[in-house]
Amino acid sequence: MIIGIWAEDEAGLIGEADKMPWSLPAEQQHFKETTMNQVILMGRKTFEGMNKRVLPGRISIILTRDETYQSDNEKVLIMHSPKEVLDWYHKQNKDLFITGGAEILALFESELELLYRTVVHEKFKGDTYFPSTFDFGRFKLVSEKFHDKDERNSYTFTIKKYEKVKQP
Repeated sequence: MIIGIWAEDEAGLIGEADKMPWSLPAEQQHFKETTMNQVILMGRKTFEGMNKRVLPGRISIILTRDETYQSDNEKVLIMHSPKEVLDWYHKQNKDLFITGGAEILALFESELELLYRTVVHEKFKGDTYFPSTFDFGRFKLVSEKFHDKDERNSYTFTIKKYEKVKQP
């Protein structure tokens, strides 16, 4: 299954200088539990915004147009086109989580079967927004889980799960 997973603020902001403008340990735990032992796909800018940190327990694919781009980590696969990613994906048996950034989410929109969308109930300053052209009409909301702020999480947020609507 190909799954989109991301967090955004109330205005659809997903990043500031290739990083997330908030830190929510409970949301990060949700991401970890949801993507563990699966494949995560991100763009080069997102990867570099994480200081090229490889998340343990997952296969990481970095999508970049730069044919010379390399990673020092053998656990990272570098690919150069959506077709290359999809060809690789169809030859294995794990879920593929599209984690961002905005360009990568837009590139794979038509392939998405399930969405995990975290909405942080705040507005932040930043420079990268979730694609405004994304068609949520192809999905139905199947669950929502609200998280209140606490000593570790400075903002309230809701994790929303959507499933692709089956076409007759």
